[in-house]
Parts: sequence; C-alpha cells; structure tokens
Amino acid sequence: MYADDAIVHCACDGLKTISTRQGLRAYWVDRLRDYPASHLDDLRPSEGGAAISYKARDGVVSAVLTFNAPGKIASLTCGPLNQGGYS
Repeated sequence: MYADDAIVHCACDGLKTISTRQGLRAYWVDRLRDYPASHLDDLRPSEGGAAISYKARDGVVSAVLTFNAPGKIASLTCGPLNQGGYS
C-alpha cells in the first residue's frame, strides 16, 4: 500500500514521523493494537488523495493521505480530530 519513500506524520499520541518500511510496520502493529478503529466517520476526496476520519477508542481520528502516480500511499498525516487533528 505504501510507496518505498512514503512518510507518516502522526500526532495521535505525541508527534511521530515514520519513514522506513520497518518503521511503518511497527507503527501499524502498535496503532491497530492500541487504538483500533470502530467505524468510518467520514471519507472524501482531497487534492491528490483522500481525507478520512474514523472513530477510535479515545475519539475521532482524522487522516489525510496523498498518493503517488502508481496509486501507492506517498504520505499520511493524522491526528485526533477533537484536538486540532488534520482534516
């Protein structure tokens, strides 16, 4: 799903920037275990990607994804919607 040079900026539990395949894998293992999504809140297209919000245990999380030309995720920026997250 991710481009080889993808980068993630996550403000869900302190600001983190992840940019390696191993880092992305570890990030998602922790995120899915600690903050499982319960259901989709909103999904809409944005410039070069999509804006998604979903309900998690501690509130709504907003994520903005951009895609590269082959359609892989080039960047993901996310954070809690109720605390100035990305939308």
